[in-house]
Amino acid sequence: MPNASDTRPASRRAAARPVPDGAGTAAAPAAPPARRPWGRVARLVALVVLAVVVLAFPTAAPNAYILSAGIVVLSYACTATAWNFMGGFTGYVSLGHAAFFGLGAYGTGLLIRDLGLPSFVAWLAAGAIVLLVTIPVGIAALRVRGASFVIVSIAFVLILLLVFQAWGTFTGGSDGLVVPRPFPDMLRPEHHRTFFYLFAGLLAVMLLAWWAIDRSRFGTGLKAVREDEDKAQALGVPTRNYKLVAYVVSATFTGLAGGMYALWFGDLDPIFQFSIMLGAYMVLMALLGGVRHLFGPLLGAVIVGTGLEYFKLEFGDTQFHLVATALLLGVVVLFMPDGIIPAAQALVKRFGPQDSSIREMTAAELLERNRAAAPATTAPAEATTDAGGPSGRRAGDPTAERTTAVGQETREGAAATEGPGEDEGPRRGGPGGSSRGTSERMEDAAPRPRTGPEEDR
Repeated sequence: MPNASDTRPASRRAAARPVPDGAGTAAAPAAPPARRPWGRVARLVALVVLAVVVLAFPTAAPNAYILSAGIVVLSYACTATAWNFMGGFTGYVSLGHAAFFGLGAYGTGLLIRDLGLPSFVAWLAAGAIVLLVTIPVGIAALRVRGASFVIVSIAFVLILLLVFQAWGTFTGGSDGLVVPRPFPDMLRPEHHRTFFYLFAGLLAVMLLAWWAIDRSRFGTGLKAVREDEDKAQALGVPTRNYKLVAYVVSATFTGLAGGMYALWFGDLDPIFQFSIMLGAYMVLMALLGGVRHLFGPLLGAVIVGTGLEYFKLEFGDTQFHLVATALLLGVVVLFMPDGIIPAAQALVKRFGPQDSSIREMTAAELLERNRAAAPATTAPAEATTDAGGPSGRRAGDPTAERTTAVGQETREGAAATEGPGEDEGPRRGGPGGSSRGTSERMEDAAPRPRTGPEEDR
């Protein structure tokens, strides 16, 4: 019998048991046929195709505007993927992640302007500043859950918006902040092409980090928080520390995306950098693609980002893009709550080939298998019969004969000590009791005169 410490699969435990002599190979359970790794091959092919498309896009873009729109989509993908470190793993929905985007952008610009740091050194330093700021903010914000956490995140981004608008002598206020270009000698198309690859590299690092966390023990703890935080804490998961680490990682990557945007665009405005709509776009992109999938936020960013750029190009400064965004959010919540990728996987699984644990066989195959297994099962029984009975005692064994004789004398002595009126079965009814009726059992319970040797004494 396997104990609690035996963590081997049942098939390995069955294979590790000793096989009795004469059982043959027919008694061993047949191993299930190995599955072909079509799913893994398909995912690998899709990843290669995605990498080729991303690398070839700057060359295939017909003009600088299309290339700049691709950079905007990639920046959306970076922010949505960074948000997914918190929202996808823990289930905490934050509408205030634009605060970290703005901190990263303004931190990069201010470090370049005031301290004269190189562009990418300032970018990394701004990411470190966002990390340090997020720790106390996360400790305070993660004390609440659900709608309260959403309200706290919105309050945080609104506070930063007011501060950066009012502090004109330091941040530029409503006039904005101009960030020096890191490659001043490049023409605009080359500048766009370089930053397209930089955003793609940052996105690749985020995806790799998300993939590693998803397959780690830390990621398992975060998923337990997402499913049921109270049960996870009762089982020993340090939920507060896990949530804080996920929050810090998510905010840091969002700040890095904001700093990269500042280096590319070069003109910062607190109205946009600390916009609640930017946080809402992050949530919509992640939900549209699938928060529990690695490439879900990327797919959502491609759809939402392309749609936003199209509506702004066609309808100008109107608010049609907001109407389309609201309609898209309603469709996602009502019909695809898990996202496009999980819905597509469920559809393929439903109409694709079904996995079955029962192997079909014809009557002839079943009869042939039974005939092959019959000699293997009858051989041990014949060997047991020749050995002297089911108990395995051999004929002529003096030890077995003495044991039999002692047991027979014991049974005869027990029968002699019982009186003639003594019941030979259990007094009470039940599964192992006497089969007589209730009245007879009541008569048996009455005291009777004993006539055996004990009464004469």
